[in-house]
Amino acid sequence: MSSNSSILFGLRSNGGQHGDVCTSPEVVRYMLDEVGYTADQNLSGVRILEPSCGEGEFVVEIARRLQLSASHFHFDVNEAFLRNVRAYDIDAKKIERCRNRVGQLGIASVEAIRVADFLKTEREETDIVVGNPPYVRYENIPKEMIDFCRSAFSTFHYRSDLYVPFFEKTLAALAPDGVHCFICSNRWFKNEYGKKLRHLIATQYQLRTIINLEHSDAFQEDVLAYPAITVMSAGGRSERFGYAECGRVEALVHTRTSQRVMPKDGDWTVAFSTLPDRPSFMTIEQQGFKIGIGVATGADAIFISRDLPQKVESELIMPGINARDLRGNRFQWQGEYLLNPYNRDGSLVNLSDYPRANAYLERHRERLAARHIAKKSPSRWYKTIDRISPSLLSQPKILLPDMSGNTFVFVDEGTFYPLHNIYYIIGSTSDQLRLLAAFLMSDFVRNQLAAVSNQMNGGFSRWQSQHLRKLRLPNLNALPASEAKQILAYYERREISKINSTINRFLATA
Repeated sequence: MSSNSSILFGLRSNGGQHGDVCTSPEVVRYMLDEVGYTADQNLSGVRILEPSCGEGEFVVEIARRLQLSASHFHFDVNEAFLRNVRAYDIDAKKIERCRNRVGQLGIASVEAIRVADFLKTEREETDIVVGNPPYVRYENIPKEMIDFCRSAFSTFHYRSDLYVPFFEKTLAALAPDGVHCFICSNRWFKNEYGKKLRHLIATQYQLRTIINLEHSDAFQEDVLAYPAITVMSAGGRSERFGYAECGRVEALVHTRTSQRVMPKDGDWTVAFSTLPDRPSFMTIEQQGFKIGIGVATGADAIFISRDLPQKVESELIMPGINARDLRGNRFQWQGEYLLNPYNRDGSLVNLSDYPRANAYLERHRERLAARHIAKKSPSRWYKTIDRISPSLLSQPKILLPDMSGNTFVFVDEGTFYPLHNIYYIIGSTSDQLRLLAAFLMSDFVRNQLAAVSNQMNGGFSRWQSQHLRKLRLPNLNALPASEAKQILAYYERREISKINSTINRFLATA
């Protein structure tokens, strides 16, 4: 939690305090794994710092892992916690809550969790820094704090956010082989106030990894924070760093990074992907299309099956399409159906109205009710993770398997419902979708995709919504009718080389 705010920095529009945002448990666990603070290691001598702990999302997990390590390696957990753990927050009430949570685990040495403004504390060397520093915009920082930061921190530049000096002080506290991992707003990657922090990191530290979580729910409430996880270490500058974008925190552990070169001039913003920047180019969504991902059920073996027509009412099933149906540039449906437990208004169906579906789901009730999504609302135990929208079934849509070596991009006229390993694009007419599909097949787009996504085995890129949203294309509605007609003809005949020639010719004259 990032909460060095209290009343000092005022309240947000939702009533919360500026800088006060809780990190999701999945992110906390991922970050501690990334810095190597895991229970299978002997943590008795590992010093770890959380500079803005709030109610203790990180500290509680640190204590839990330290306890497990102590049990395995036979050391005194209270002594180790007191000696090696440091946690600070400016809010005494949150520190009390944090101490109580740690105490409930059986750890008595909670005096390691301290009420203090970390930026004004004495610096102690540490092996690991982990946390979620406070996000407080310049206009919400009191003048006396601005004056202090300007005098104490060289990176507090222009209209800096308060998290910038937290980076500087915690990085300076690292031991020679120390590791640093923050989840924080990504605005400092490219804007002016992050300039000096970027230079400091690029020239004095090893930037290992950036995981951009801009489109994910990384926090325990909805905030406009554009977060990213950064992993750095002491010991000199790095030549390369790993970069990836993750749209769902549940997928963090499976995220694979692509390598980016650290520029020699010390400012690594240009290491992010380079995309066409003509003013006339537009994103897919700016052109009126919508990008989505197929439904996640949380129990595919129950909700997706070839046998559903024999087990539940026909009104509740629809043909489902997945990546296995789109292999080798062939569209061959394997006969799987999706069970839809929702009414058209989005509410769950009453199972008493569907005796066959009721009997089928009741047979699997124990497994369905054990899912996290069901535990949050036990009366809705048969819901899917994602809500199913029946209207999507009948809409024409581009189908893009997440991982595919296909060179052809398929358009479904409105027969199938996308399952979770399929990204889809809807909007406009069937012809416009085919025109967009032709562009997605072109070298012009594939080169862009390669710049922003991970290269899979075989040299192909992944179709993912966060990458699709970055692509830049000419306005398809502005294409001359003759060229649009020609591209569509080549698309139907799967003549990709002619699609490329036509698009390249148009781009050269546009």
